[in-house]
Amino acid sequence: MSGTRLASGSTRVRSPINRAPSPLLAVGLPWVSIMLAAMASFSPIIASAPVLPPLSFMVLLAWRMLRPTLLPIWAGLPLGAWDDLYSGQPFGSGIVLFSGAMLAMEAIDARFLWRGFAQDWLAGAALLAAYLLLAAAFAGLAAGYPLPMTIGPQLLLAVVLFPPVTRLVAMLDRVRLLPLRRI
Repeated sequence: MSGTRLASGSTRVRSPINRAPSPLLAVGLPWVSIMLAAMASFSPIIASAPVLPPLSFMVLLAWRMLRPTLLPIWAGLPLGAWDDLYSGQPFGSGIVLFSGAMLAMEAIDARFLWRGFAQDWLAGAALLAAYLLLAAAFAGLAAGYPLPMTIGPQLLLAVVLFPPVTRLVAMLDRVRLLPLRRI
């Protein structure tokens, strides 16, 4: 029996030899996870001020910090456009902010070759703060009045939830690399 061996009883156990990750899963899971996180704004939470953190941006940052070469630098454009469709922001703000974050992460990676948890959290918190302030400024321009003062709770929640989001992305990365395809 090629590829399987019999264990105790008659249960079959897959041999890890001649197995590789699925190319579709390995390439597509980061994109799909970011796109699904953008759809989280459809939750039935009703609030008078923004409370839900920008989950798609947080997932994008987590993937970029965990696997810097996985997403190309131009990935901010389509993912930002997708986020614009579901976030309620003026169209183009997500494109600019996601692309700017990808460029900023590229600069951070070039400057700091080795980063730890504290540096990643600090970089993530700074990028989240910049994202939320600029997104509120874009929304304020579209609405005709400034909105940056209402993002305090949203920023605090985003900074606190960033480590669990990165942990979730690390679990998704392990799923992404499961040896499912037979070679």
